[in-house]
Amino acid sequence: MNTAIKTMACAVAAAMALGSVAEEFDLVIYGSSPAAISAAVQAGRMGVNAVVVSPETRIGGLTTGGLGQTDIGNKSAFGGIALEFYRDVAVYYADRSHWKWQQPEEYFPDGQCAGSKSGGSMWTFAPSAALAILEGWERRDGLDIRRGEFLDRGGQGVKKDGARIVAITTLSGRRYAGKVFVDATYEGDLMAAAGVSHTFGRESNSVYGETLNGNAPDACGSRHHNFHSGVSPYVVEGDRGSGLLPGVEPYNAAEKPGDGDGRVQAYCFRMCLTDVPENRIPFKKPENYDERMYELLFREYAAVAKNPDERVPGCLDGKNFVPFIMSRMPDGKTDSNNRTAFSSDFIGQNYAWPIASYKGRARIFKAHLDYQRGLMWTLANHPRIPERVREYFSKWGTCCDEFADGPGDGWQSQLYVREGRRLVGEMVMTEGHCRGEKTVSRPVAMAAYTMDSHHVRRVETADGFVRNEGNFEDMRGAGLKGSMAPYGIDYGAIVPKRGECVNLLVPVCLSASHVAFGSIRMEPVFFALGQAAGTAAAIAVRGDAAVQDVSYEELKGRLVADGQVLPDAMRK
Repeated sequence: MNTAIKTMACAVAAAMALGSVAEEFDLVIYGSSPAAISAAVQAGRMGVNAVVVSPETRIGGLTTGGLGQTDIGNKSAFGGIALEFYRDVAVYYADRSHWKWQQPEEYFPDGQCAGSKSGGSMWTFAPSAALAILEGWERRDGLDIRRGEFLDRGGQGVKKDGARIVAITTLSGRRYAGKVFVDATYEGDLMAAAGVSHTFGRESNSVYGETLNGNAPDACGSRHHNFHSGVSPYVVEGDRGSGLLPGVEPYNAAEKPGDGDGRVQAYCFRMCLTDVPENRIPFKKPENYDERMYELLFREYAAVAKNPDERVPGCLDGKNFVPFIMSRMPDGKTDSNNRTAFSSDFIGQNYAWPIASYKGRARIFKAHLDYQRGLMWTLANHPRIPERVREYFSKWGTCCDEFADGPGDGWQSQLYVREGRRLVGEMVMTEGHCRGEKTVSRPVAMAAYTMDSHHVRRVETADGFVRNEGNFEDMRGAGLKGSMAPYGIDYGAIVPKRGECVNLLVPVCLSASHVAFGSIRMEPVFFALGQAAGTAAAIAVRGDAAVQDVSYEELKGRLVADGQVLPDAMRK
């Protein structure tokens, strides 16, 4: 390269870094979730020039962030790129070199994924396995992924021409221009910055004619994962004048059941733990450890001891003394998730997350990390925890060979953001769709999980006790008892209203009520919706059309040809 050309190339690179020149693509995908990857894979297969602008350096979201016990429901509802991933998991673990701490013959999936080790796919996996697979896709398909690029969420972050996004700018100053854009974040940051209608929190039941939405101030309907009777929320047990313990909201007599609010279901970290001594990092006591944060845990264990015969669904009792779902993953690891009244969910401490600044989210992240680190140390070491519980947890720890890119000691950088903003788009998925009482006219993917929300808050009751509020686990769908029938997700739920933006697709923070989102919000669904978004984007690019004008027949035909499962196939 001669000097003049080299100088020009350097100048162009510098200008691009400063944001004065935008790189141009057919499709710009913003996010790190599985939907971001599947949208990019599908776009590439359809000959569309795409870039993934990933705020995280680790791609894959929760799929690579600890959620290895796949929330799935009916596995037959998934094909296409989603099933491709779970088949690749089976291929990965068929290689005995990927088993270091356990023999393949010794591993049997449990819980909702029991029996999922056969049939050519596998639905349980360690975070490192998922990351290896998706990074393998990146190399295989030549995906263009720009890591560590956070959208400038200020006034200059999204440039629009009328109802069309022209380009986005990241905090590094880089600009990405595109014909179509996809918001594949868990928070909905791009759609919010683009000015499209959205919401967060719980709607009132009256908004969409639902039964599970809104608050339940008396904690009726929140019988799962709740405290035993008689647990006091006060600093001094039984003394209202001593004040409430951390995280407990005061009783509010003015609240009415079913009213909406801005509260979102609790977040946590999906812990990848191990009891293999050679791979175990013992739980450490945080420097800012505050014993008061765990006082309700101590009291709950005391209540179990006093009332061994009391049974609270999904809660502690004489036999079930571990406050987590400890799902076994391959190679001697777990996916450990919230269960019981006091567990890994940091209830009520995440309300600001969907709209918080990056600095605000960093503070919320650290608070969750400190809480969960402290919780694990408490369970393994604190003298007020029953001896057999301490003995059990002292054998566990985080993994030496997971999350080397995290904040340290085997913890991950991906908080389980169960719910962020939600689009209010061309149509809204609601409880009626989940139950099969309503059908959609343009299905592009399927969902098959229970309507499910973790608790939203921890409250003082009128009679001076403590309850968690906001959980529902309702699988009454399509008239079937004890199961959730798969149902279609409409294309209109992933596109904004026409007058607001004509070239944006939103496959993760889609248009759904709090109740419906509680069923849809699963990683296989995000893989499938990402594929739908990538397909629609490619069709829109080729036809120079608004995403609202994409031919559904063409979209459906391509999805079916590429293996996506739609309601017609489920009815055969």
